[in-house]
Amino acid sequence: MHDLTHYLEQTFGYSTFREGQRTIIEDVLRGDDVLGILPTGTGKSLCYQLPAQIQEGITVVVSPLISLMIDQVKQLKSQGYKSVIALNSFMDREQRMNAMKNVTRYKLIYVSPEMLQNDWLIERLQQATVDLFVIDEAHCISQWGHEFRTDYLKLHRVIHQLGDPTVLALSATATPEVQEDIKEKLNRPEMKQLIYPMDKPNISFAVRHVSSPGEKVKQIKQVIAKNDAPTMIYFSSRQWAERVAAELQQIGTRRVAFYHGGMEQTDRMLVQQQFMNDQLDVICCTSAFGMGVDKKNIRLVIHYHFPAQLESFIQEVGRAGRDGHPCVSLVLHTAKDHLLPQMLIESEVPEKADVNHILSHINGYRSSNEPLPEDELVRERLRLSESQWNFIKYQLEERGVIDGREVINKPDHPHVVRDIIQVVQERWHYKQSKLKEMIDWIHHTECRREALYRPFQDEVRTPIVACCDACSFDIDALELSTQKKKSSTRTWEERLALVFGRGGNHETSSRNHPTNER
Repeated sequence: MHDLTHYLEQTFGYSTFREGQRTIIEDVLRGDDVLGILPTGTGKSLCYQLPAQIQEGITVVVSPLISLMIDQVKQLKSQGYKSVIALNSFMDREQRMNAMKNVTRYKLIYVSPEMLQNDWLIERLQQATVDLFVIDEAHCISQWGHEFRTDYLKLHRVIHQLGDPTVLALSATATPEVQEDIKEKLNRPEMKQLIYPMDKPNISFAVRHVSSPGEKVKQIKQVIAKNDAPTMIYFSSRQWAERVAAELQQIGTRRVAFYHGGMEQTDRMLVQQQFMNDQLDVICCTSAFGMGVDKKNIRLVIHYHFPAQLESFIQEVGRAGRDGHPCVSLVLHTAKDHLLPQMLIESEVPEKADVNHILSHINGYRSSNEPLPEDELVRERLRLSESQWNFIKYQLEERGVIDGREVINKPDHPHVVRDIIQVVQERWHYKQSKLKEMIDWIHHTECRREALYRPFQDEVRTPIVACCDACSFDIDALELSTQKKKSSTRTWEERLALVFGRGGNHETSSRNHPTNER
C-alpha cells in the first residue's frame, strides 16, 4: 500500500486527512467503485487529485462548472503539478483541438459532461489507459437530484467506452433516494457508499419574515453595517442581484459586486478571484456562483430568495465557515416569495398539455425525412426553455426515437406519448414536494438545524455556536469581523492576466502572490 500521508505532505502540504478522505482514496486505489457523500468544504477534490498522482494511468474528472475546473488546474500548477488540463468551452477552437489532440499526455483531465459526447475525444482517450473516472457533483446524474443534467445520464456509456475504469462519484448533498438513483444510472449497483454527516456545527440559522422586497434590502444593510465580514447574498433573479448590489454599493463602506450566469466569462472570473482574495466584501449572486469556490472565511450567507429545495439550500449555506469558525445563515422571506421558485420549476419541466404538440412537431421532421435542426432553433420553434428541451430530447433518445439529429421512429406513438407524460407528471410532483419541504422549513417553529438535516442523516451533531432563532440565536445581536488583506495595487490588466496565468513571470511567482491564495 502507498504511503498516502507522504503524498499528502509532499504534494499538498497537509499533515493530516480530513474526515472521509483517506478511506475514499484507499478504496479507489484498490479498484473499488465508490459513492462518496462529503459535506461542502471538506476537500472532495483531494479524493481524486491524490490518486491521480499515484496511479500510472489517466484520471478523468467530469465537472459541471468551468470556473471550478480552471481554478483547480491553476492551483495544481501553482503547486508544481503540470500534468493537468481542463477541456472546456472557454477555450477557442484551436486551443480545444490542440488540447484534445495531445490529451493522452496528461494524467489528470477535467472535462465537462457535454464535451464527453465528442466522439473524437473518446477515441483519443481510448488510446490510453483510464484508471479512474470521477463524477463531481454526482447528484446531477439523478432525476431526483437538485441540479439534474441530462448529459450526466449518458456517462455510463462513456465509462464503458473507456474500458470500465474504477468510478468515484462525489456529492455534498444526496438523499438516500438520490444515492440509489446515482448507482442505478451508472450501472454500478455494488458501489461502495461512504456517507459522512453534512451538518455544520459552526453555523447559526435564522429566518426573518418581512413585508416587502424593500424591507429585505433594509435588513441586509443593517446586517452588513454591523458585520464587516465576507458575505454572500443569494438571489434567484439576475436583475435583483444587480439591483441590490447597486443599492449596497451606495453605502460606501463595503466593496460589493454582483455575479450571475448572464455576465461575460472574463467578468465572472475576475469577480470570483477578487472575492477569493478579499478584494470584495459582499457578493450578490445567483446559484451560478459558489459551486467549487473554496473560500475559507465566508462568515455570512444571506438568502434574498430561497432555492426550490433543501438540498440546494444546504449546499449554498455550506459555503460559509469552511475554516471552522462561527458563521451565519439568514433567510429573508415575504409572503409572495414562493412564486419565483414556482416559476423556475415551470421553466424546467414541460407542461403535460404541451407534450402531444411537441411530439407531433418532431414527427413532422420524420414524415418529411428531414434531420432535426440545431437545438436552439428547435427550442425557439417550440417555445421551450433549454432545460425543457433537454428533458424531452433525452426521453426520446432513451426510447430509441431519435439518434443525434435523426428521427428514426415515430415520436407520437401512443406508448411513447404515455410514457413521457408519466415521467413529466412524476418530475412535476417531485419538484412540487421539494418546494413544499423548503417552504415548510422556512415556517418551522422548532429547531431549524434538526429540521434541515434530518432528511439526510440519522443524527445531527450538537452545534458549537448558538443554534438557530428557534433555540437561542439572535441575529440582531450578531457582530462578526474579519481582518482584511491589503488591496492589490496592480492594474486590472495585470489582475486579469493572473486569473488566466498569463504574462511575464506571473506563473512562476504564483505561490507567493496574494491573488493565488486559497
